Amino acid sequence: MARLSGKTAIVTGAAQGIGLAYAKSLAENGANVVVSDIADTSEAVAEIKAAGGNAIGAQADVSSSASLEQLVKKAESEFGPVEILVNNAAVFASLELKPFQMISDEEWDLVMRVNVRGPFQAAKAVFPSMQKNGRGKIINISSGTALRGAPMFLHYVSSKGAIISQTRALSREVADQNIHVNCIIVGLTESEGVKNHDKLLANSKAPTLGMRAIKREMMPEDLLGTMLFLACEDSDFITGQSINVDGGALNT
Repeated sequence: MARLSGKTAIVTGAAQGIGLAYAKSLAENGANVVVSDIADTSEAVAEIKAAGGNAIGAQADVSSSASLEQLVKKAESEFGPVEILVNNAAVFASLELKPFQMISDEEWDLVMRVNVRGPFQAAKAVFPSMQKNGRGKIINISSGTALRGAPMFLHYVSSKGAIISQTRALSREVADQNIHVNCIIVGLTESEGVKNHDKLLANSKAPTLGMRAIKREMMPEDLLGTMLFLACEDSDFITGQSINVDGGALNT
């Protein structure tokens, strides 16, 4: 029997890339998956269904509480109470490496609105559903840049550092509701966004590979085991933790 059979999962930012990999993996393990993104999700849903999974698409903006509330209502009406939330949506691929003094206030606020406020609002939106269901798994996504203080990316690095703290604090607030909150700290991954970010690859790919104990490129599939572990009952006595998945580049 699939580990997540019958459970309802929402993955934000799942129309493509790592988010789609999370959604596919959850569906392969029996979950009913809501593929959420501001972009069109129809191709992602079609891929999951073609592989035998159960999924629906939902366009939602994580910076809008009203949009997230509608997302949860759709998930509940289609599949039942939400038990798993993967907070994957983030501003990343569109950002340019630049000195901190060149980052505009507007760009800083955009990153914080999506990358920090977005997971907070998504957690608020799913909380009543998880509370009624008597259990829940919230999986936040951070970045290794927050641990090593990567330069020229201050807004993004700051946002991903905030996610680690958000995970720790929220886990203590909702533990008595049988809701677990954990975080995956993601190393430089050969996702679509990274492949299309020439300057980031030029500055980071070789040094990152040199730091890794496992000397190869990191693929989206390398994250799926950790994500599934945090989504299923195997991790029921783990909360408030941030698991670093980067091939041993940062031994923290």
